[in-house]
Amino acid sequence: MLLLDLGLVAAGLIVLLVAGDLLVRGAVNLALRAGVPALMVGMTVVAFGTSAPELLVSVQAVLAGAGGLALGNVVGSNSANILLVLGAPALIAAVAVGRDVTRDYLIMMAVSALFALLAFTGVIGRWQAAVLLGAFALFMADSFRRARHARNGPKPEELEGADPALPPLRIAIFTALGIIGLPLGAQMLVTGSVNIAEGLGVSDLIIGLTIVAIGTSLPELATTLMAAIRREGGVALGNIIGSNLFNLAFILGIAGLVGPMAIPAQMMALDIWVMLAASMALGLFIWAARPISRIWGMVLLLAYAGYIWAIILIGV
Repeated sequence: MLLLDLGLVAAGLIVLLVAGDLLVRGAVNLALRAGVPALMVGMTVVAFGTSAPELLVSVQAVLAGAGGLALGNVVGSNSANILLVLGAPALIAAVAVGRDVTRDYLIMMAVSALFALLAFTGVIGRWQAAVLLGAFALFMADSFRRARHARNGPKPEELEGADPALPPLRIAIFTALGIIGLPLGAQMLVTGSVNIAEGLGVSDLIIGLTIVAIGTSLPELATTLMAAIRREGGVALGNIIGSNLFNLAFILGIAGLVGPMAIPAQMMALDIWVMLAASMALGLFIWAARPISRIWGMVLLLAYAGYIWAIILIGV
């Protein structure tokens, strides 16, 4: 049984890497054809595709009466998206960061602060979910307005790695396969990882904040890794910002409508604050307009390792 679960984990990783590459290739070519900046595509099409695993896991958890797992999945994934997903690719190639994402970053911070305030009510129920979905609707309306403006404005700069001769059908196939493959690969990896963890006697709370959160963040990691290698910084950073917005506003909004999710005491004491601190740390790179180098990538990874260690110590 252990060998079967290990095989499932390995297969999930392979599917994630292939799907991440296909989604980036489809997204940047879609941006080229539509005349929309890669950043906007990263914050919509790519972000939605890479957030699909969190949506599936969170809704399933609420239906199973495990609201804490759903919350841990999203909050843990948002921290992993910045500390792990931006840190790991930086060890291979510096992740470009520019001030052109300042507006989107501030929106992400506003949504993060909104979630933190709602968490003080002790539960994410229907009215809290409605507030989060309302914020998501405003974000999407603003994104589409800016996309239309960009399309009608000056022609965007050429995207490195994009192929102007790539047929529209192939672009659609790449994007569709990426969006389908990412949640499939994540589900395979999470299923195998959870089975292994349960066999070792690890608690559900730790599983949600660590294995499940990391597993459902692997689509973002795969996509950001491929985008960094291809020097598509707009897609990489837009993917992270957009995914964190989707996770908090859309995924928890939908999950909250399915059923109430009580906020665990540990989450109020540690996890939400780590998520906010990681989000603010990202702002330092954006305002400095400096790429995330290998050294800073290592710092982010060490910070994430320390966070995981703190979770384990609390759970012991």
